Amino acid sequence: MNPHPPRIVFVGAGAIGGYAGALMRRAGHDVTLIDAWPEHVETVRARGLSIDGMTPAESVTVDVPILHVCDVQQLARERPVDIAFIAVKSYDTEWAAHLIRPYLATGGFCVSLQNSINEERLASVVGWGRTLGCAVSLLAAELDRPGHVQRNIPMGGEQHTVYRVGEAHGRITPRAEQVAALLRAADSAKVTPNLWGERWSKLIINVMRNGLSAATGMTGNERDLARPTRRISIALGAEAVRVGQALGYAIMGQQGLEPETLARAGEGSTDALAEIEDVLIRLAQHRGGEQRPSMGQDMRKGRRTEIDYLNGLIVTEGAKVGVAAPVNARLVELVRRVERGEVAPSPDRVADWKVLE
Repeated sequence: MNPHPPRIVFVGAGAIGGYAGALMRRAGHDVTLIDAWPEHVETVRARGLSIDGMTPAESVTVDVPILHVCDVQQLARERPVDIAFIAVKSYDTEWAAHLIRPYLATGGFCVSLQNSINEERLASVVGWGRTLGCAVSLLAAELDRPGHVQRNIPMGGEQHTVYRVGEAHGRITPRAEQVAALLRAADSAKVTPNLWGERWSKLIINVMRNGLSAATGMTGNERDLARPTRRISIALGAEAVRVGQALGYAIMGQQGLEPETLARAGEGSTDALAEIEDVLIRLAQHRGGEQRPSMGQDMRKGRRTEIDYLNGLIVTEGAKVGVAAPVNARLVELVRRVERGEVAPSPDRVADWKVLE
């Protein structure tokens, strides 16, 4: 039994890790952040990490320890890490796991606090026995400048569970309960016996939004309120539902979008399409006007996107089970072209996509 409070680190202190880590620190937990953006680290060291939400009560500045990636070696002189939240981009999962693995306590473990499905990548470095997952639903946060996280959607609270913590084997364990309790310092949290279903359900939402905003330069509301991009979004999500069903995942409704209705909408059902469009339009009314999904943020900052780990995952996993995902495949290629600078982000990039007309 560990006589000390858990030693917690966040590898990645951006919109996801910085937000949760700072609020855990504010609640009195032993938290250290680690990040690879030098200006961000220096700003947090000098002025703390500032968070703004949809209400004045959510606006706080927290003095939280933070390390440059090159400073992580100093952890060898400190108490070992009990819980390491991995909150980096999917393509950085392995190196982040290698970075923190030498500093884990004997019973220490890692939690994937990321988009996509990265638990297998994480476990390839630290082992399945040291791997937990956590799907994050409806956070809509952005590291919009060094030392500042902006949340662009209301807190979940009792209305919506934001953090869903799970073990790969599906059992409810004390450590999963511990992680959920820690995350409640940031917003609502639960332990789920259905990690993989939670993961795929969130992936569907990411697939509908991230790449499309990255390719068009549109905010979340612009994307969902414009009929052409709204319908492309629905087609993307419908393909993701059918692939997930073929893979055997227990997919759940997210944000009022029921999986089977979404799939039928993308397959041409008039009634289903009207229902899903109504949901997307209503969601836009409760979202900050400047909200952009993470890949839209990445594109604006000139950073690599996670397209291969979101829409690309739908394409590759669909191929394994014989379910085609042509709209997702087309978007993957478009986002890659925008990343390479061959074309600029614009709604014109998808103007000729004749989807659900």
